[in-house]
Amino acid sequence: TWLASEFTAQNTRLTLIAEISTAWLTLAADNSNLALAKETMASAENSLKIIQRQQQVGTAAATDVSEAMSVYQQARASVASYQTQVMQDKNALNLLAGTTLAENLLPGTLESLPEQMISLVPAGVSSDVLLRRPDIQEAEHNLKSANADIGAARANFFPTISLTASAGVGSDALSSLFSHGMQIWSFAPSVTLPLFTGGSNLAQLRYAEAQKRGLIATYEKTVQSAFKDVANALARRTTLEEQLDAQRQYVKAEQQTVDVGLRRYQAGVGDYLTVLTAQRSLWSAQQELLALQLTDFTNRITLWQSLGGGMSSLK
Repeated sequence: TWLASEFTAQNTRLTLIAEISTAWLTLAADNSNLALAKETMASAENSLKIIQRQQQVGTAAATDVSEAMSVYQQARASVASYQTQVMQDKNALNLLAGTTLAENLLPGTLESLPEQMISLVPAGVSSDVLLRRPDIQEAEHNLKSANADIGAARANFFPTISLTASAGVGSDALSSLFSHGMQIWSFAPSVTLPLFTGGSNLAQLRYAEAQKRGLIATYEKTVQSAFKDVANALARRTTLEEQLDAQRQYVKAEQQTVDVGLRRYQAGVGDYLTVLTAQRSLWSAQQELLALQLTDFTNRITLWQSLGGGMSSLK
């Protein structure tokens, strides 16, 4: 039917927007990784030249030169790798967009993007927003076609709760809908209402009970999937903020370790291997921070999609 096609089109639009947004952010993240690799390579090259000069005058060991060369070549290889990745990201984005995007539409680095570019979900979002999801609209349309009472269907199978608590994380009410680690749906309606009228409509009589049960089961499963999508995205949101804060502090601490190691080495009281180890740890920590920042943004997209494309309920 036309409506079924419209629901499919709506779902396709949501999916495409999410995929394009994710591809755009992935390009931004790889731009950041490329910039970080170039910065690391430049620093490693400078260190290598210093160590080579020190070896020439007998104040540095051959092993120091080898270690410095190792860090430099590793960074050089990463630069080449991320240059390739950035080109592939652009190709993937152009393919999704269906055209070659102008340079001014492409992102810079991930760090250059405002944190609130994709808004966080506020507190107190009603579950009614899920009624805008194309899959739920289609399931309700199919029930209506069988002369079902949608109000009764929602009362029996659609929990009316607040999805988010303070700070936009998942509410206790949402968590209570599932048991055994989000595996089992545990919603039980307080009122059970008949879904189908008692045969006053002749068209209804043409529906077998098995068909009705199938439509009800599909509706119930669709509702459960919608709530689970939101619950999973919000559960990830709960831990992301803490992870990001911890990783930022970790990067800061690693940077301090590098700085102290360099000062000790330059003062002649430390070895260069300690400095190189610290530099590798810093680079790894910076890469992990970028990965978490990308996860943060993509989680917001996933949540947006699971809410049916926004936080406005249907009127």
